[in-house]
Amino acid sequence: MFELNLIRKRLVDHQPESFSPESNTRQAAVAVILRDNGDATEMLFIKRSEKEGDPWSGHMAFPGGHRDPADADLKAAAIRETLEEIGLDLSHADYLGPLDQQRAMPRGRPLNMLIAPHVFELQGDPSFAANYEVDEVVWTRLQPMVTGECHDTETKLMAGKQTIFNGYRLERGHFVWGLTYRMVKSFFSMLDPAWEPPAEL
Repeated sequence: MFELNLIRKRLVDHQPESFSPESNTRQAAVAVILRDNGDATEMLFIKRSEKEGDPWSGHMAFPGGHRDPADADLKAAAIRETLEEIGLDLSHADYLGPLDQQRAMPRGRPLNMLIAPHVFELQGDPSFAANYEVDEVVWTRLQPMVTGECHDTETKLMAGKQTIFNGYRLERGHFVWGLTYRMVKSFFSMLDPAWEPPAEL
């Protein structure tokens, strides 16, 4: 299910949803990095460092960040940020295409900010050199997320009250939720419009 051959084909024809940024819209991009690891397609996540005042502090995420004026486009921003954050040069990786853009809603508050995911395919087992923004780099299999086998919940303090969040529990216990969880589900829906997301609380 969702092997790399299928993913490549779907992305060739995909017309991603995008937003027209206003002059004050913050733009960011992330890299959705895939690889074939023998009998399984894997996806790369990072665990962001804990940082006071950062709405994404400690979250599981895709590598990426804000677009700089020097970036030719959002794809270029994803490549640059990935190199800066984990020391991985995607300029020689196979670029598979863009996914639907997302609106950022940290702690449930919508921001005037768009995030553009871009999909890349890697070969082999590259080494990483994480900077101060990243605590860990984690590969995980797609299959348990696609089937909902690893779907889980966590209760977090949000706006002063305990709130249940849905997400994916990875092999080493990391919890993918929020914006990144939305991106993963959007990716699966693009690959198969009949895909049913896990039942959520």
